[in-house]
Amino acid sequence: MGNPKSEDPEVPDREGLQRITGLSSGRSALIVAVLCYINLLNYMDRFTVAGVLPDIEQFFDIGDSSSGLIQTVFISSYMVLAPVFGYLGDRYNRKYLMCGGIAFWSLVTLGSSFIPRERFWLLLLTRGLVGVGEASYSTIAPTLIADLFVADQRSRMLSVFYFAIPVGSGLGYIAGSKVKDVAGDWHWALRVTPGLGVLAVVLLFLVVREPPRGAVERHSHSPPLNPTSWWEDLRALARNPSFILSSLGFTAVAFVTGSLALWAPAFLLRSRVVLGETPPCLPGDSCSSSDSLIFGLITCLTGVLGVGLGVEISRRLRRSNPRADPLVCAAGLLGSSPFLFLSLACARGSIVATYIFIFIGETLLSMNWAIVADILLYVVIPTRRSTAEAFQIVLSHLLGDAGSPYLIGLISDRLRQGWPPSFLSEFRALQFSLMLCAFMGALGGAAFLGAAIFIEGDRRRAQLHVQGLLHEAGPADDRIVVPQRGRSTRVPVSSVLI
Repeated sequence: MGNPKSEDPEVPDREGLQRITGLSSGRSALIVAVLCYINLLNYMDRFTVAGVLPDIEQFFDIGDSSSGLIQTVFISSYMVLAPVFGYLGDRYNRKYLMCGGIAFWSLVTLGSSFIPRERFWLLLLTRGLVGVGEASYSTIAPTLIADLFVADQRSRMLSVFYFAIPVGSGLGYIAGSKVKDVAGDWHWALRVTPGLGVLAVVLLFLVVREPPRGAVERHSHSPPLNPTSWWEDLRALARNPSFILSSLGFTAVAFVTGSLALWAPAFLLRSRVVLGETPPCLPGDSCSSSDSLIFGLITCLTGVLGVGLGVEISRRLRRSNPRADPLVCAAGLLGSSPFLFLSLACARGSIVATYIFIFIGETLLSMNWAIVADILLYVVIPTRRSTAEAFQIVLSHLLGDAGSPYLIGLISDRLRQGWPPSFLSEFRALQFSLMLCAFMGALGGAAFLGAAIFIEGDRRRAQLHVQGLLHEAGPADDRIVVPQRGRSTRVPVSSVLI
């Protein structure tokens, strides 16, 4: 493919962006605000269930492994459907795809709040169908932001967008626990987000406009990029080591956050029961929701702090080190692992120390969210970004939070089988099973260190491709044209002597 020479990509100013996208800077910022609202709502709905999990366990009379299935079924559906919406998002109008998916998700979520206690399988089915709406949004929304902004502007907007993940997750715990307390029934916790989802569809339809794909990154004289086949997209992504390794690192983040999201409130409640600070959750009684509320507040604060801290540190280090992004992600994961381990180890002695270590661990863990998204956007060309988002979602959920809640619950149940029944054995079993998260965090940090080796070359190749100065080698690109018997023919380079 050679080494074509090119100056760095042009970074349009505000007027240049407006001319390219056809949208004013105010309208672009408003679009990001709408996308942030929907992302917040997305994660708020996802973790409302975790906020009332002890009540769901009582209502349906299920154990830890069945409770873990609630999140696993949702993530599995979300993971399977992500490639479908990734393919559609690279080729069709992204606004209408998101509108349809969010409307369907809102309807199914509302229906899940009316399931009788003898139909637990129906709750699992509806949580699986919720994955349709979330897949339609999560694979597409970041690519819209990428087509509205470039360089540091894009990083800042992505950080704002990904603030919504921890904040929405925390609000899910808070809304779930507080709505249950006010209404006296956990079912009402599932009826909050559908109404907000209707508002999201209206805002999407009225505010969001479709920007041209990749236009803000091309030179003025560069030809527009045309989509390639889905198989060509997958082959190109598989040959992109920075994308693969950063996706594996993000898989570890998903494993840890998925496990903590579902099980941390239950673990904290069991810890307080063992310490004698709260009564046990017995059949027929309403379970204490204070730990869901506190954990929700911690998730909100650590998310805002961690995402902002990660983006700012990366932005400053990037001036002197082009590998700053994966190195900051690696530092965040490797740093979070010991603090998460300490939070589990200290739970029997001091709930305050547990909360402190959780706060530090989650802050370091949250440093990854916006940076990983930015890495994907600058090492993958615009016509493959939705597919890349979908591939990353499949990988991170398949090996991450699709199975981690169920796996943690299964290990907990197996450990309890060998011990006498008691509140202490319930606490110990969940404590030991959650220690797997610290090990996974260390593996994720190693993957990001690997990505740092390749990040410069992969970013440069993507830039040259967008500028039209580099073309990928296809099956016939290793042949050259030579004269043979009065006409030209293509022969392999290896068969020509120079």
